[in-house]
Amino acid sequence: MGRLIDELAKGKIMISDGAWGTMLFDKGLKLGECPELWNVTHRNDVLDIAQQYISAGAQMVETNSFGGNSIKLSGFDLDKRAYELNKIAAEISREAAGNDNFVLGSMGPSGKFLVTEEVTEDELIDSFSEQAIALRDGGADAICIETFYDLNEAKCAVDAVNKNTDLEVICTFTFDKQMDDSYRTMMGTSPSEVVEFLVKNKVDIVGTNCGNGFSGMLEIVSEMRKTNNTIPIIVQANAGLPKLINGISVYTETPDIMAIEIPKLINAGANCIGGCCGTTPQHIKRIVIEVNKTL
Repeated sequence: MGRLIDELAKGKIMISDGAWGTMLFDKGLKLGECPELWNVTHRNDVLDIAQQYISAGAQMVETNSFGGNSIKLSGFDLDKRAYELNKIAAEISREAAGNDNFVLGSMGPSGKFLVTEEVTEDELIDSFSEQAIALRDGGADAICIETFYDLNEAKCAVDAVNKNTDLEVICTFTFDKQMDDSYRTMMGTSPSEVVEFLVKNKVDIVGTNCGNGFSGMLEIVSEMRKTNNTIPIIVQANAGLPKLINGISVYTETPDIMAIEIPKLINAGANCIGGCCGTTPQHIKRIVIEVNKTL
């Protein structure tokens, strides 16, 4: 495999995968279970998810390792198995992706807050370093640091990847719409501020995921592109905002509804498009169709 940024430099719109949590729950993962442990206990199910996304046309598939840092795994008494679970996660997605598609090692936040001193920067860097090394050793082509909200924690993750691997770094933040119609992270940071910060900290691809449906991502992507007109942008939206139906969160944005927004996202400046919560291989198939129409 070459490098993802080299492919993007050719003007390609790359397609990433969709939701992992939704698919795992469909396969029987229970609330309170550790998704990353399924890499060992339900390997074939995890492999099937990755294969479904590749079969749907995704050119990039993530790993089942979003909560795989040792800090988060400690809640399951699995912190000592962090390297093992992450390496296997990457090996599974590598098997599905083959030699013609990219594997993105998924790294999510620790769940602890620096500002309240629940965790230190050194602890975060140590935990993210172990995870990044394991994902690299398992065959990841790049690391996707995703669903972050705190610039300082993101910097710890980015530094951990850059100091311990030569993998490309993707970093995405989650934004919520405010009363004044602007978008901000939980910590009050704007899309422009996120882009400026990440570029200074040697991130190869920036973007946004989760928190919004595809239509809600348009303003975020537009603001990011206005801030920097060259860095690649990835967007991974939810299948709409969840609705509580019979006590269950249901994502109701169908592939047909989502399809309307794909040309708009491309025009806004998105270079990579995929899905987050509630999206399925059917959503990815439709994204492929819509992207191909723009070529």
